[in-house]
Amino acid sequence: MNTATAESILAELRSLADPRNVEGMARFGIRSGKMLGIGVTALRKLARRIGRGQVLAEQLWKSGIHEARVLACFLAEPDRITESVAEDWVRDFDNWAVCDAACWHLFDKTPWAWKKAREWSSRDEEFVRRAGFAIMAALAMHDKQASDARLLRFLPLIRRAATDERNFVKKAVNWALRQIGKRNQSLNAAAIAEAERIARIDSRAARWIARDALRELRAWKG
Repeated sequence: MNTATAESILAELRSLADPRNVEGMARFGIRSGKMLGIGVTALRKLARRIGRGQVLAEQLWKSGIHEARVLACFLAEPDRITESVAEDWVRDFDNWAVCDAACWHLFDKTPWAWKKAREWSSRDEEFVRRAGFAIMAALAMHDKQASDARLLRFLPLIRRAATDERNFVKKAVNWALRQIGKRNQSLNAAAIAEAERIARIDSRAARWIARDALRELRAWKG
């Protein structure tokens, strides 16, 4: 039984704070209003000790502390988190690290993951759009039951967003394309063909996405 409280966990997080790490995290694009400078390895270790708990995760999220929110992504329960809560969380995303933690460790395991991947990939907000493509990448990697046809339906969404010049969006678009293309030989061929189409778009972002993806996809051996 999980006996931890949000207050006790936040107190522990504050005891682990290392302000020197905040500057280092910022150099990697991890910036937020409230940061303690705790690395993800320590947060994973803490999550394993605490165990899953949806109510606890939501309480930690409301603290607004970056590390507490990453921890919340590890503690939340995929079968209990609602779409409404996920919408609240995604609107709070302010850096790629918390976005990817939520998408890679939580959202992709929910019953509504495929729907949100499509919806969020079409939204304008930078980290909401990134979340859509991060979920696509996670589904391609983690959902072993997904059909090729289901993943192929993501390719037009990838192409449509390939002209987005924002760094954290274009990297996620590229990520989704590469992960789909490394699923199996059939999807590899489809992803290469899609990347070649994207390469012909008159856009610096599209050319970068295509060039980087093609380098990896053509070298992939399965």
